[in-house]
Amino acid sequence: MAKYTDISTAVIHGGKSIDEATGAVNVPIYQTSTFKQDALGRTRGYEYSRTGNPTREALEKLIAELEGGEHGYAFGSGMAAITAVLSLFRSGDRILISENVYGGTFRVLDKVFDGFGVTYSIVDTTSREAFEAGFGPDVKAVLLESPANPLLTVTDIRMVSEVAHAHNALSIVDNTFMTPYLQKPLDLGADIVIHSATKYLGGHSDLVAGLVVVNDEDIAKRIGFIQNATGGVLGPFDSFLLIRGIKTLAVRMDRHVENAEALIRYLNGNKAVGKVHYPGLESDPGFAVNSKQAVNGGAMISFELKDGYDVPTFFSSLRLVSLAESLGGVESLACHPASMTHASIPREIRLQVGITDGLIRLSPGIEAASDIIADLEQAIERAALR
Repeated sequence: MAKYTDISTAVIHGGKSIDEATGAVNVPIYQTSTFKQDALGRTRGYEYSRTGNPTREALEKLIAELEGGEHGYAFGSGMAAITAVLSLFRSGDRILISENVYGGTFRVLDKVFDGFGVTYSIVDTTSREAFEAGFGPDVKAVLLESPANPLLTVTDIRMVSEVAHAHNALSIVDNTFMTPYLQKPLDLGADIVIHSATKYLGGHSDLVAGLVVVNDEDIAKRIGFIQNATGGVLGPFDSFLLIRGIKTLAVRMDRHVENAEALIRYLNGNKAVGKVHYPGLESDPGFAVNSKQAVNGGAMISFELKDGYDVPTFFSSLRLVSLAESLGGVESLACHPASMTHASIPREIRLQVGITDGLIRLSPGIEAASDIIADLEQAIERAALR
């Protein structure tokens, strides 16, 4: 952070938090497509809102400061952000991706960029030996999530970045699950950080947005060019909503994590639950690495019910927790990765990496933990096969 000693302050006052024109303590929604120019070649800093907009610029400066980066870019969705980053590469380039990543990331590589000659390989980024074995002269980047979606697998970001750089490749980290409040990949050596800001950063399930942060000037210029040339920018109203959401990120994340830890204690003690995935557990394979690079285990949970429980009945029995795509909102959400977020990944690959048909992903909201637990309890009871 450039200005503040604690990120809890920076989320409120970071970036460009005051409107210079009026002194407004909230940057206004500059809902305009174009800007009057004073003369030929003389503007007041803005020409056209695809190229630059004051509300979006305030957001971009904010996320750059929070991630400890120099340059931020806001896009119309998380996938638009990922697509812009992947557009850095050319035909013949290969990208390494970790074993469980968001299904949309897999789909855009498998179905879109493959047609442009940009290929990918799935590797185990948790093992240095397995990760290094995936390299060849055509590998130009590694794209990973840590913790990964949906099994919450932890990758050593510093190790991966060091190996990638040794092979003249970029390290790209999707930091959606942790946010800069809990983890800062650039400080760990990553070159590019991506967010689906739809999730925890927005925090209220009322917008769709993506963010990219970089330090390197050359990469920044290329991302900026791609953003303007392809036009997948975030509009001023959603930029305003996202800034507003980020202002409460610290207090929301504290409650999200508190609830997640309460739910973990409940799930671990429930005889119906066969396996729990959460990197904040000392028994989790990723606990040691996650403890080195993140503040805590985050707020996402995935778990599996034992044989004798019907997963569809569990989902249909939920009352407080909503069966829905997405995560990170103030309301608790549950999803079935195999048929929802990761349905675009072929079943044989899903099973190979551990995304079973019985896997349940849970995004605890900020409701009372006791009410969330009560809802899970009654849904599990209804799911029991008799």
